[in-house]
Amino acid sequence: MRKKAIFIVMFFIFLSLVILVTSTYSLDCNEETAYNCLANNNCTKVEEICIQQQDKDNGQIYDAQAQLRLINIKYDLAVTQFRQTEQKIETTQKEIDILNSRIEGLDNSLNYLSGQLLKRVAEGYKNRSVSLFNILLSSDNASDFISRIKYLKTAQNNNQKILVQVQETKLNFEEQKKLRDEKKAELDKLKIIFAQQQIDLQNQKKKKDEDIASYQNNLAETQRTLNIARQQIAGFKSFVSSAGVGIISANSLGNGSDGNYYSQRDERWANRSIGYSSESILNVGCLVTSVAITAKKLGSNVNPSDIASDVGRFFGNTAYMRLPWPGVAGKSYVDLGTNWSAIDQELQNGNYVIVGILRNSCASGGDHFVVLTKKDGDSYIMHDPVYGPDKKFSDYYSTICSSATFK
Repeated sequence: MRKKAIFIVMFFIFLSLVILVTSTYSLDCNEETAYNCLANNNCTKVEEICIQQQDKDNGQIYDAQAQLRLINIKYDLAVTQFRQTEQKIETTQKEIDILNSRIEGLDNSLNYLSGQLLKRVAEGYKNRSVSLFNILLSSDNASDFISRIKYLKTAQNNNQKILVQVQETKLNFEEQKKLRDEKKAELDKLKIIFAQQQIDLQNQKKKKDEDIASYQNNLAETQRTLNIARQQIAGFKSFVSSAGVGIISANSLGNGSDGNYYSQRDERWANRSIGYSSESILNVGCLVTSVAITAKKLGSNVNPSDIASDVGRFFGNTAYMRLPWPGVAGKSYVDLGTNWSAIDQELQNGNYVIVGILRNSCASGGDHFVVLTKKDGDSYIMHDPVYGPDKKFSDYYSTICSSATFK
């Protein structure tokens, strides 16, 4: 029973630690966190969180505003640190002024007390030869004698008090001077830090302006790319819909005469989503499948599902493949445009050529992508991700919008 109780206690302690650690690192990249970080001395951690969030935004949901938020937060942190140092300098200077005032007062007190002490020492020196017998003889009566004795005793006590005051005042004076010197040294360090922060702030301001200008350019480019992505994906969907095709059993169209064919309709991956998007290979995977076919030709053992799961190939959370298309099998993307002679030359050299074809528009590179495998008279033989392998291009299409290869 006792062992069970100990186990329960240890379990709750462990659970509390887990919750504590989790809450400690559950920081968000926002203005409130940034402004509070200085008080908790964790600004470095906040900056790391912001950078990680920016990377996440760029990788999953391309959020250009996350970049601007990070730029502003980093600059605001620098401004806050600059103002804090400025405030420390002001506070330290006030403390030094107060210490100077105290030291001046102590110096005046020390001078006064020292003067009083010297005066009394001088008087004592003049009366050094007066003995008790002389006081007795010079006194008019017993009462006068006693009064004179009390006066001498009081004078001695006062001299002793003044001596103690002088010693205490001198000690306090030295302590205040030491404290002032320490504050002056602290102030000198703060001024050095402040000067450097001033330079850093100017540099950050310049970089902020440059970054904002870059952000605005990136935002425009992002919007342009997003529009192209939407147009291309809509074109892919329209093509598949008009073709009236659906999912087929695994490898039912075969591997083609060269063994490199894949169909985007294959049940093994037809419903697989592309990148971080919700779009499937069946509906919009013609380019993904064309890249997989080309990769297989180049000796890489990948299929459309492998290409679709490589999230870095796609723009944000869309199924649009970034340009230039990321390489495959150690080969790099080469844009051939609509240069027919360049296409023919690549095919003659034994390379596959991926082409976008016109159905409604060429604005996004084409409404559908296929792979040209070789020249065939005035036309070409192609692997079509929708219709099958070894098809004659001219039997299905007439206009090429774009073309590229990997080599």
